[in-house]
Amino acid sequence: MKNILLKQLLLVWLLVYSCLYSCKKEADVTPGGKDTTTTTNPVFNIDQLTDTYASISAYEYRYKWGPYNTHDPSIIKEGDYYYCYSTDAGYGITVPAGIQVRRSKDLVDWQFVGWAFDGLPAKGSAFISQNGGTPFQSLWAPYTIKVGSEFRLYYSLSSAVPRLSVIGLATATSPTGPWTEKGLVVTSLNTTTIQTNAIDPTVLIDQQGQHWMYYGSAWDGIYILKLNATTGLATNTSSKGTRVAQRGFTGGVVNGNIEGPEIIYNSTFKKYYLFIAYDWLETKYNVRVGRADSPEGPFFDFNGNDMNLEQDNIPMIVAPYKFNGHSGWQGTSHCSVFQTGDQFYMAHQGRPGIDKYFMVLHVRKMFWTEDGWPIVSPERYAATEQTTIANSELAGEWEQITLNYQVVPGYSTEQVSPDFQTSISLKLNADGTINDTSDNKWAYTAPWLSLTQNSVTTKVYVERGRDWENKKACLVFTGLDANGKAIWGKK
Repeated sequence: MKNILLKQLLLVWLLVYSCLYSCKKEADVTPGGKDTTTTTNPVFNIDQLTDTYASISAYEYRYKWGPYNTHDPSIIKEGDYYYCYSTDAGYGITVPAGIQVRRSKDLVDWQFVGWAFDGLPAKGSAFISQNGGTPFQSLWAPYTIKVGSEFRLYYSLSSAVPRLSVIGLATATSPTGPWTEKGLVVTSLNTTTIQTNAIDPTVLIDQQGQHWMYYGSAWDGIYILKLNATTGLATNTSSKGTRVAQRGFTGGVVNGNIEGPEIIYNSTFKKYYLFIAYDWLETKYNVRVGRADSPEGPFFDFNGNDMNLEQDNIPMIVAPYKFNGHSGWQGTSHCSVFQTGDQFYMAHQGRPGIDKYFMVLHVRKMFWTEDGWPIVSPERYAATEQTTIANSELAGEWEQITLNYQVVPGYSTEQVSPDFQTSISLKLNADGTINDTSDNKWAYTAPWLSLTQNSVTTKVYVERGRDWENKKACLVFTGLDANGKAIWGKK
């Protein structure tokens, strides 16, 4: 089985990443050329944010990008600002290499700051060149963490040679740099050795103060690697770590990609939560999650299955979706999960159904079910004021989306459909019944709405939000049903 997987992934890898996250065409503007704009960010108006942005996608308009051209975000908070670090990618353009940096005070109004590096880091570049490859002129999937007074920025650098990749570390005393390259954390080579691809890092400091890196894409799944807390580099420089998660197979073909891990600890439930990206990044990209009592695992899914076995796992808490009157959002994965006070958030890119090559930063509030599973808002965060929601406000017509899933083994060639999960009508009647069936009931004890349909009750979290599809206020709900399927609603 492993030989089949390795052969499949070796053939796919060139196609997957040599396109630099599927930039559509080369731009006429030369990166590094003179701006036709100033570095002053435009006055923010949330209603002017759109799903597409062709008129300002070019490099010369970078200070107007805001949340646009964002892929694989990593977000931290320092002082008054949230800082977002992301892959070097753009719609229809070739952007400079160096990791894009944005900042925001409210997670809604994002300002483009620039790049972390002026070009490719020397140590990462040298490793790829010395092993027979040419590094891509693009850094991918960064991760940033603050340790004491030091900011640590982990970057991914790859090449057209399958699995010839590296994760490196740079440090700074400020979230905006300057960054000094410290060394290579983990590498991977184009050999027959069983190992995952050395990209897509995330770092956890566990409850005992030990540092761990989780990383990987395709090949052999998601790995965990012990780090030296003082240096941020690997404790054992020859170790690649051990696997903690992988995908299932259908007919000897892997069900799709697995990559982009994120790891957090929830002190309320005293568990470590591992978020993973499944499937092709332009279309079916979705978020799965498992949890463990130890940072080393084993991580178990909703059904109690070990994520390190050859099977797919649930719950799937974000996936391509489509509300009424909208082209939908696909490519909704490779997440960053972070916490401010008691509130958790998830950030990821979204690609509009109308054109999958646009990349827009999505930030969503995250909540927790009573039995300790994360759920996220069906609508992006908009800093909406939260006030008491009366029972009477819940009555009326809702749109409901159930995040179902169709297995399509393979990668870009096979996973051409985003598998949009579309909304259906849900009517909550004032008398406590649902739709036209008197046996189906709803009841509300803030913030939880109980929906009983066909003798099965699902509890969903309700709050005020922004209807991004129609640019107005709305109510939203989110939850998991008894089978671990995410249920979203909007009114």
